Amino acid sequence: MTAHRRNSIWSIRQPVPRGTALALAFVMPIVVIGAWSIVSYGHLAPADFLPSPSEVIRGTLQLFIQYELFTSIVISTQRIVTAFLLASAVAIPLGILMGAFNPINHLFDSIVAPLRYMPISAFIPLLILWFGIYDQEKIAFLFLGVFVYLLPVVVSAIRAVPEELVQTALTLGASKWQVVRTVLLPAALPEIFESFRVMNAILWTYVILAEAVNPEHGLGYMVELARTHQKASWSFAGLIVIGGIGLITDQVIRMISALLFRWKEDADG
Repeated sequence: MTAHRRNSIWSIRQPVPRGTALALAFVMPIVVIGAWSIVSYGHLAPADFLPSPSEVIRGTLQLFIQYELFTSIVISTQRIVTAFLLASAVAIPLGILMGAFNPINHLFDSIVAPLRYMPISAFIPLLILWFGIYDQEKIAFLFLGVFVYLLPVVVSAIRAVPEELVQTALTLGASKWQVVRTVLLPAALPEIFESFRVMNAILWTYVILAEAVNPEHGLGYMVELARTHQKASWSFAGLIVIGGIGLITDQVIRMISALLFRWKEDADG
């Protein structure tokens, strides 16, 4: 019994105590930073190939103070939020209808499904032609990038609702639209909201590509600035900033989900 308890964290799919999980989460960052420091401070790699941690910190401060990195973050965030809200406003209602009614699914799926297999960058020339090279094009690019992934998630979430819940509601006299509104949507919302974390990651991944066209503002401009100045420390700074923002927003979405759907966690527990 003692041996079993000692090795329980290595059991398949078993939860890890909070303290152990927190400690493990710091292991790899420490290893990476340690190896990075040894290579860079030990001059085992050229500075223009691998800048030191202190150079990256200095470059980050330069971008914030001299090149308005904070303003770029705000602009990129505004574009991401706008694109996400627009994509949600289209994908969620359409996904609910496609998941609830097979004729609607067959009607739209033949058009929407192929979009998931098309490289998003291939749409840039068309989007420039249709929307120009300013904000509208960038928002349209981000909209398309998240819409094609969010829609099938909504459809799957609606279809994953147990059939007995639907049949019970119909037996009790609920109309089809009442079933959609009071059974399918509430049951599917936790999974849909959880998918927002993935959509958030997609958006922060695509934002640099979206802002590569006419990079005058936003984080894409910061990346272009690092390229034109050939400053590796600025490139690292941009990557760290984007990754950090992504992690922060991911935690915010997770916290909101936990507050909104506490009943689901209680039921799972």
